[in-house]
Amino acid sequence: MLEVVQAFDRAPFAQIPTDDAAALERKLQAAERVFRDRDGWLKPHQRIAVLRKLAALMEGRRDHLALQIAREGGKPLPDAIVETTRAIDGVQNAADELRNFAGREIPMGLSAPSENRWAFTTREPIGVVAAISAFNHPLNLIVHQVAPAIAVGCPVIVKPATTTPLSCVELVSLVREAGLPEAWCQTFVPGGNELAERLAIDRRVAFLSFIGSARVGWSLRAKLAPGARAALEHGGAAPAIVDRSADLDRVVEPVVKGGYYHAGQVCVSTQRIFVHEDVADDFTQRLIARVETLRTADPVLKDTEVGPLILPREADRVGEWVEEAVKGGATLATGGRRLSETTLQPAVLLDPAADAKISTQEIFGPVVAVYRYGNLDDAIARANALPTAFQASVFAQDIDVAMRAADRLDASAVMINDPTAFRTDWMPFAGRRESGYGTGGIPYTMRDLAEEKMILMRRR
Repeated sequence: MLEVVQAFDRAPFAQIPTDDAAALERKLQAAERVFRDRDGWLKPHQRIAVLRKLAALMEGRRDHLALQIAREGGKPLPDAIVETTRAIDGVQNAADELRNFAGREIPMGLSAPSENRWAFTTREPIGVVAAISAFNHPLNLIVHQVAPAIAVGCPVIVKPATTTPLSCVELVSLVREAGLPEAWCQTFVPGGNELAERLAIDRRVAFLSFIGSARVGWSLRAKLAPGARAALEHGGAAPAIVDRSADLDRVVEPVVKGGYYHAGQVCVSTQRIFVHEDVADDFTQRLIARVETLRTADPVLKDTEVGPLILPREADRVGEWVEEAVKGGATLATGGRRLSETTLQPAVLLDPAADAKISTQEIFGPVVAVYRYGNLDDAIARANALPTAFQASVFAQDIDVAMRAADRLDASAVMINDPTAFRTDWMPFAGRRESGYGTGGIPYTMRDLAEEKMILMRRR
């Protein structure tokens, strides 16, 4: 049995059975069997009906699902409610996308040998999907992996994070209640990482969807069976540039939201803030004042803004990184104090060394670092200096500055006057370089899970 504890106080509150190697084999056989039976594939209208029913069932359990996210994952309840709402919308999005999920005509007659022919493509499901998910959005990330598979018609076996399995198990239960036969969507909750890897690299898996650490993700991709495809979503130390033309009255709040949302445990959390020297003192004072008002407490309380880290060892690690930065010359302007086994007071570091961990690696905790700059291109170069690259921000009222930064920042998305962590579930979401592989987002994942087949007809 896997014991599930509350992230905030480590109190056990649920147990779920784990799967062994025999269970994995049964699940893989079941998924492969239904995929190979083309006569048994659900028609698009049937898949739409399942997704619509699933969204309705989730809507009816919205408050329960949000509270469960807060308890097992430690996300503050207001943000957990937002996650649940997004998850419901994501399911609807997958159903809606099927209305335009089609092939295309391939032009013929462009050369003499291609005369008297008509060609078009259709989209077919790629095959069995193995989905390995993360703890930080325990419901919405599962939706991003499961809903596109259901929509396209791929059997999916989904492995949740062992710290946050309940949201996944409940979602899959609701999928079955919505009318999808069991073999098309199954959970896999192993007792250790060995079986999770066995799932990912099994020859019957056609597509791996992985959300988690870069080390694990890239290792799994290297071991995939021949022909298998993958999408990897990792993270990075997201940069934000605050220009001297920025409206500071409107900058601090989105920067704080981007940096401390879910205690910084988001792959695009704002971490490195480059501030023009002309406004650095003013911005820093405002930032510190706002951070010191953040309510850090039990995530199930309605007014909590910052909750715990997922595990005590993560709180240990983040605290060590802060200490290292201070020893290396950074100023700890506020925060950093240990409030509980898993909870840290939100921290602001000023001018850490360029080689400090906070400057070079993803901290995944409630800490931001502020650096001064005098030249925009220098700030951009520093922002682009890491092997990771995901989303970035620039805050400026000067359109030339904003557009120059947007053009030159090495990121898959640049937010102008919005936090690095902004996301809608239908937009492309992708890490560059070490930060990931492939493009997430409901419509984009659906395309990844389908293959085009061309059909050519010759006329007399």
